[in-house]
Amino acid sequence: MKVASTTDAATPRPANRTGGKSRRGFAAMSPETQRRIASEGGKASHASGRGHRFTADEARDAGRKGGLVSRRPAKGGTSTLAAAA
Repeated sequence: MKVASTTDAATPRPANRTGGKSRRGFAAMSPETQRRIASEGGKASHASGRGHRFTADEARDAGRKGGLVSRRPAKGGTSTLAAAA
């Protein structure tokens, strides 16, 4: 006797599973509402002393490091940037 598994095609799926196209929670909000809520979170973070504001030097260094990483050759290749650093 065969026992039906939970992956059989005949097994009904829950009603709330629509293949990832369901817009619920934050995704269902308008872009303006999302922006307002995100802004409040950032303000609260800075007010509590946990927020971080990059200085111009920190931002410049981060951009330079990101540029170096994005220009890294594929595995097995040699890097002229690594030799210069």
